[in-house]
Amino acid sequence: MLGSRNRFGKWWVYLVVTVALVLVITPFVWMVLGSFKSEGELRRVPPTWWPEAASLDNYTLLFAKLDFATYFANSAIVAVVVTAGNLLFCSMLGYALAMLDFPGKKALLLLVLGTLMIPGVVTFVPLFVLVANAGLIDSLPGLFLPFLAAPFGVFLMRQFISGLPHDLLDAGRVDGAGELRIFARIILPLCGPALATLGILTFLGSWNSFLWPLVVAQTEATYTLPVALALYSIGQNSTQYGLLLAGACVVVLPLLIVFLMFQRHVIEGIATTGIK
Repeated sequence: MLGSRNRFGKWWVYLVVTVALVLVITPFVWMVLGSFKSEGELRRVPPTWWPEAASLDNYTLLFAKLDFATYFANSAIVAVVVTAGNLLFCSMLGYALAMLDFPGKKALLLLVLGTLMIPGVVTFVPLFVLVANAGLIDSLPGLFLPFLAAPFGVFLMRQFISGLPHDLLDAGRVDGAGELRIFARIILPLCGPALATLGILTFLGSWNSFLWPLVVAQTEATYTLPVALALYSIGQNSTQYGLLLAGACVVVLPLLIVFLMFQRHVIEGIATTGIK
């Protein structure tokens, strides 16, 4: 009787997981299949699932219509710089909040936690005014400088570093190492899972960012891929859904590659960070 109950419970778990997987993956499958359909087939009612005559016309039009190399380079530069900045500055501040004693430490930690509760839309206008006053509108520094350190990254690194043994720091200080050397030679090598988690989450968010680049990037030379895709897929009368779906596939592909490369570290970091 107990064995049958356990099997019944497992089947329910498998059923729920399967349904959840189908719900999550269906939009992505529809996006990929739709990118090979004609505009007329995409607008057909009732819609078709499989393309009747699959073609690469949407991708050909996408690369012919967009200055893809420029937009891809802009997106890559912004995402890489933002990710590198967060890995460096968030880990340094997380180390200070976790391992060092200094006046105002608790107040600074409370400030970091408080900013986590503030929606980004609230600070959008003040941030834009600051960037405009600095003369960074329509420039790549204006796209990445405001996001080189994020409260979530500081909290993530602080939680992970606080779980490391303090004896390692004491041993380094006994050997005459300064705080920067201890941070670079002892702390950072032990923060691989947390750094991988922070890096992939930051890269995903920066690569997919749309609203801020839409406002700050005012000429084609500074457009990122999401902005260029949104602007060029809207025609005079209606949206070109085939072009939009093809562009979405192109935008998602680098993210998928990066996630598959670092998924083990991401899962390990999530499992070991913030549980204390």
